[in-house]
Amino acid sequence: MSTALSTEEPPPLSLAERAYDEIRRMIIRLELAPGDVVREADLQVVLEMSRTPIREALQRLARDHFVTVIPRRGMFVSAIDVDELSMLYETRAVMEPYAARLATKRGTAADWAEMADVLAETRQPGKAPAELLQLDRRCHEIIWRASGNRFLTANLDVLYAQSDRLWHMYLADVHDMAHAVDEHAEIHDALRSGDAEQVAELVEAHVNSFDAQVRAAVTARLTSPLG
Repeated sequence: MSTALSTEEPPPLSLAERAYDEIRRMIIRLELAPGDVVREADLQVVLEMSRTPIREALQRLARDHFVTVIPRRGMFVSAIDVDELSMLYETRAVMEPYAARLATKRGTAADWAEMADVLAETRQPGKAPAELLQLDRRCHEIIWRASGNRFLTANLDVLYAQSDRLWHMYLADVHDMAHAVDEHAEIHDALRSGDAEQVAELVEAHVNSFDAQVRAAVTARLTSPLG
């Protein structure tokens, strides 16, 4: 396992990348809810950006299935089809463990020290569920980065974002993120020990646990007389 420390700073984001991140965040957090009309002019005001980077961001969001363009009607925030939940999580359940195996071989001591710092943040008292979810994402991002495969990272980033949106839609008021944090502590221990198979098993179980909770919440919502 490599222990070299990287001192390279990530390149600054372009305006289009910043617009993409901000609009996607608005969609994930339901500030732009499924079915909402997406208006470029409104986004220019909110983001204080010109039309060009916002248009580029929206084109990318359409490719990533966060927005849908309907000819002669406009652009809308994409709905999440319940029938597609299985595809989302079965894809993550394959790709996340694979990335974790690579990370076990390619990750550095600095990566796992950074992950330890994130986990320490999760143990601070008074953390709201949404804050814990952000820390959960940071743990995943460290593993993706340590895998050294930018194609995996790009795809997992989109898949996680869709899962994040599902959490805000169905679990934000009821889901206990503490258990997910505990699972990351186990994953971290396995990463530091260099046990690739154990890491992969733990990551797959982590993804499947989240999948089961989302499915249960969706089922409850669909069968509720108030749903």
